[in-house]
Amino acid sequence: MRRVQRHSVKEVNSLWYWYKTVNPFKVVINFIVIYFARFIPHLPLKNFLYRLIGMKVGKNVSVGLMAMFDIFFPELIEIGDNTIIGYNSTILAHEYMVKEWGKGKVIIGRNVTIGANVTVLPGVVIGDGATVSACSLVNKDVAENSFVGGIPIKPLKVT
Repeated sequence: MRRVQRHSVKEVNSLWYWYKTVNPFKVVINFIVIYFARFIPHLPLKNFLYRLIGMKVGKNVSVGLMAMFDIFFPELIEIGDNTIIGYNSTILAHEYMVKEWGKGKVIIGRNVTIGANVTVLPGVVIGDGATVSACSLVNKDVAENSFVGGIPIKPLKVT
C-alpha cells in the first residue's frame, strides 16, 4: 500500500504548475545539492549534504554513485542506519499526473540493501533488513527481512 496525499488539478496537466506545489528557489537549491552529491565518493560528506536539504539520513548510510533523490520533497525521505542504496537508484517522494499530483513519505529502514538501478515510488515503507534486487520497481511496501525484486516487485527465493 502506498501512502500518497493526492491533489487534483483543473488546469492542463499538473506538471505545468509544479511551481504552485513547491517553492522554485527550494527546488533549485535541492537540485544543485542532490546533483553535486551524485558524484561525491566521500560518504560522510554526501550524507551531510542530504541532511542539509532535509532528508533524514541515519548513521553509516552508503549511497552509491549517481543515486538520485526527489528534488521537490527530499524532506519526505528517511533512510535508516547502515543502509546501502545502489548505483543509479532513484527515490521519489512525489508524482505528477495529468489530473492530479501527489506526495508521500518514503521510509527506508535500517540495514536495508537496495540494488543498482532501483526506483522507489512515493509513499512506501521498506522494512528493516530487507533486500531489493537490482533493476526493480518498488511500488508497494517491503516487509522486514524480505528479499524482493522485479517490475513491479515480488518476493524472491533465496537459493
